[in-house]
Amino acid sequence: MPNVIIATAAARQVRNGAGFSKFTINLEKLESRLMPNSTMIVTCSGGTYFDRDYYVDVHLPLALASWQKHGLESAAAFFPRDADSVDVSVGIYRFRDETALHAALASAETDAVMDDVPRFTDASVSRIIGAPLL
Repeated sequence: MPNVIIATAAARQVRNGAGFSKFTINLEKLESRLMPNSTMIVTCSGGTYFDRDYYVDVHLPLALASWQKHGLESAAAFFPRDADSVDVSVGIYRFRDETALHAALASAETDAVMDDVPRFTDASVSRIIGAPLL
């Protein structure tokens, strides 16, 4: 795989009026590294009920117990300040890396986590999976 050379405008001017810095990114090394701390963001939107206490006290610990052995490092819940918000909750699940996240979701324990959702909400649940840019 080829290297990519990127030129960026430098802060100083050179004699011909154009200043540039040049650096190289080795794409093979970049692609071979696992992205650290992959994150799954789970939003619950709409619905007629949402039990915040159950979500925090029961569901998040269930997710941690189910997925920690696969690389889940933390789980947190956030709730909108605006009572009229479409989103009723946002869960942030941080995994060791992208491989761990996918292993957790493919595990047998995932059924128990998903089967628990109707116990605290009838809202629509959506997941977004992301990793930090290097």
